[in-house]
Amino acid sequence: MRCQRCKEDHDRVVDSRTSADSRAIRRRRECLACGLRYTTYERVESTPLRVIKKNGERVRFDRDRILTGMVIACEKLDVSLEDLELSAARIELGCQEEFDREVPSTVIGNLVMKELRGLHQVAYVRFASVYREFKDAEEFRRELEGLAHEPGAGPSGDAATAVDRNG
Repeated sequence: MRCQRCKEDHDRVVDSRTSADSRAIRRRRECLACGLRYTTYERVESTPLRVIKKNGERVRFDRDRILTGMVIACEKLDVSLEDLELSAARIELGCQEEFDREVPSTVIGNLVMKELRGLHQVAYVRFASVYREFKDAEEFRRELEGLAHEPGAGPSGDAATAVDRNG
């Protein structure tokens, strides 16, 4: 490391510790030429994750875009923003762990649906209807019937009740 004051590259590490988020190593250094003390951070170099869209276009991964879609799906439902932010963070982390540079948008969409399914069934169906591009009410009905047959689906205003009422 070059000293900011005298530009010499002779220093020693005085202290070294992991940063608060455990994603970097913080080092206190002292220039052996002029005595200046300064801090450096050592991080793993990472390439930004890119998304391969259905049309083949490649765009930068954007967690905020995922969160926005989830917020829209949960509009007027009892789902906290904190839960949605945690879900978006899990999706981002999952993509980074499984893919080095590029992730297909279909993988992201399926992860979003999985998270929404665990948070609120109505939000899940809203998102799925747009993401899967339901063409008619029959596709919507099939999705609701699939939810009704899941373990834990009960008569508390959920998908099973919606199927019974509508059909």
